[in-house]
Amino acid sequence: MTFSLIGRTPDGSHFGVAISSSSPAVAARCSHARAGVGAVASQNITDPVLGAAVLMRLAAGAAAGESLAAALGATPYAAYRQVLAIGRAGEPATHSGAHTLGLHATATGSDCAAGGNLLANTRVPQAMVAAFAAAPGQLATRLLAALRAGLEAGGEAGPVRSAGVLVVRDVSWPVVDLRVDWHESDPIGALESLWGVYAPQVDDYVQRAVNPSRAPQFGVPGDP
Repeated sequence: MTFSLIGRTPDGSHFGVAISSSSPAVAARCSHARAGVGAVASQNITDPVLGAAVLMRLAAGAAAGESLAAALGATPYAAYRQVLAIGRAGEPATHSGAHTLGLHATATGSDCAAGGNLLANTRVPQAMVAAFAAAPGQLATRLLAALRAGLEAGGEAGPVRSAGVLVVRDVSWPVVDLRVDWHESDPIGALESLWGVYAPQVDDYVQRAVNPSRAPQFGVPGDP
């Protein structure tokens, strides 16, 4: 009931997740990233604890595959989980347990991994990886290009209702955390519209946190 892509910039300074599902609020449960560490998507029959568990091991210096295997080895329910993981360097890792729902598949690239379950076809993750590799611009833009490509390649077997994009970089909080928790017809399109509004303002909001004395004005009524 979900398709997603995790990705990083080539220098390992930015990490992110883009995800969509027929379930409500998918990004709130399934998207995980930590600045300077990596990104994880924990989906299918979701256990959000796995996201934190993989990131903890990545932060300790383990590779993505080792981190994922250790986190899964600590739960008796690995067969029900589909998980994607990527760290600062090295190959990404994926897992699709024996009880992953419906048609499911994963694909990896040099700086990304994609996966899905209850898919319309098994080509969806590879289409997402190709779109991410080809897309220019900010990491969030590239993640959303991959999400759109997944939808256009078939996406889920049924309609999707929620979507989200998460990005971390050189500060301790997510610089992008946009979600459409329920949309009757086009959550990915609504998410793309949100990003169009927010993209020009990302650096301004970071600057307001880091040094408000040098931050730009908000440009709203009442702002001096």
